[in-house]
Amino acid sequence: MTVPEKIRADGVHKVFRTRRGRIVALKDVNFSLAEGRFLAVVGPSGCGKTTLLRILAGLERCSAGRVHIRHDDPAKPATAMVFQEQSVLPWMTVRENIGYGLRLRRAAPDHIRRVVDYYLEVIGLADFADAYPYQLSGGMKQRVSVARAFAVDPEVLLMDEPFAALDEQNKMLLQEQLLKIWEGTGKTVVYITHSIDEALYLSDQVLIMTAGPGTVKEIIDVNLPRPRDIGSLRRDPVFIALFERIWLLLRQEVLRARQQAGDRTG
Repeated sequence: MTVPEKIRADGVHKVFRTRRGRIVALKDVNFSLAEGRFLAVVGPSGCGKTTLLRILAGLERCSAGRVHIRHDDPAKPATAMVFQEQSVLPWMTVRENIGYGLRLRRAAPDHIRRVVDYYLEVIGLADFADAYPYQLSGGMKQRVSVARAFAVDPEVLLMDEPFAALDEQNKMLLQEQLLKIWEGTGKTVVYITHSIDEALYLSDQVLIMTAGPGTVKEIIDVNLPRPRDIGSLRRDPVFIALFERIWLLLRQEVLRARQQAGDRTG
């Protein structure tokens, strides 16, 4: 059975104009993603990953080309985004933060309460429902951000290195919770990361971007069974082979990005 397409990018270009001239951030980006799939995006720093995500979110416009997200249910937002920086609202409790998007969409109070209670349990913060962000750790705040994004029931979830600032232990726990929520909702996800381990653990496909101007170098299918356990996964020969293949491709682009940076400063 063919899974319908959810996202398509056709010939996407993005040019920023600055006082020093034009900066081409993205050049002829083409890819598609099936509904319910988890796509990880990796690439060297400055290759346009976040710019691509912002275009998908509607926060930036393409300079050329087009992006299409199939929006089946007008009652739901097309996208929701989780940023790298903690974006919880400091004057709201955990409960109020998770329900914030639902209140903006004028959802019924009973519906908001049910959804918020569900995600408080899923992310393990039911005992902190009435706490304020200053009373939470960094990992707890990111759990709130993830729950708030899922709570509005978007058709596509966009995540920009959401766990990058966390220590390794909290990062692994949050990855587990993210997969649990994703497997329960079947959402389409685009997830930016610098970690090959994380990309392979979470995703169905890994999109590798070139050094700037960013374009698609290759898309690799992650043929690893689910559910996944990161400990045993790292010993899987398929995982090891995929890691080595992705690193070989990514290493070329990281070196090219370093060369470009040297050319600009030299």
